[in-house]
Amino acid sequence: MTRQTTGEIMGEAPVIAIRGLHKSYGPLEVLKGVDLTAPRGHVISLIGSSGSGKSTLLRCCNLLEDSQQGEILFEGEAVRWKGEGLRRHPSDRAQVTRIRTNLSMVFQQFNLWAHMTILQNVMEAPVTVLKRDPAEVREKARQYLAKVGIADKADAFPAQLSGGQQQRAAIARALCMEPRALLFDEPTSALDPELEQEVVRVIKALADEGRTMILVTHDMKLAADCSDHVIFLHQGRIEEEGPPAQLFGAPKSERLRGFLSATVA
Repeated sequence: MTRQTTGEIMGEAPVIAIRGLHKSYGPLEVLKGVDLTAPRGHVISLIGSSGSGKSTLLRCCNLLEDSQQGEILFEGEAVRWKGEGLRRHPSDRAQVTRIRTNLSMVFQQFNLWAHMTILQNVMEAPVTVLKRDPAEVREKARQYLAKVGIADKADAFPAQLSGGQQQRAAIARALCMEPRALLFDEPTSALDPELEQEVVRVIKALADEGRTMILVTHDMKLAADCSDHVIFLHQGRIEEEGPPAQLFGAPKSERLRGFLSATVA
């Protein structure tokens, strides 16, 4: 579903650009020089075996993890660092906060506040972090709950919802921040197949709207149907990347062919 966006036509900087990223946990090097570009309006999917570095890369995008080497740019603005190697970290906390508020993340576990209603969960960050007017946020929150198909659950508590409904609430919460991009970390892996499809439909609808998204997923059909570009990570490096038709239809790498065969089996 490759498409050319207005941003590309006008030469706009990508929402996220990563160049030569390295990430280690002590002596363990998890990312070994990874590049990633997410133009506005595009969906980038990250696939690969457990431990390949997919979720770590996503968390580095959102500055939830510090990287040891390489560049991260948000809409052309480079993250500023101080220190080197394992001591490297962002030097401008205000910059980090601004970037994070524009990159909403949806986790594998829903991370909803158990003591708040679904509506309160969706409203919390825009009101407390962005200092937006509660009345305006409440209206927006209800609109986003309707968008993900759970408008009738606004006054329920998380424990009263199914896993699929909770994950859709988490997506509504991310949308209510009105971010530049959405980051999904295995959003369906904790769900039963029937509930998984509820969330898949929402993600596909968001892709059809032209939202910028980076998606870590084990669901190859979702990656094939939604993505403009797919990256296959293997042992911390990009083994192969390209449009989904190429990666899934005619993979060049023996490792990718083996991975796809295993997921089908």
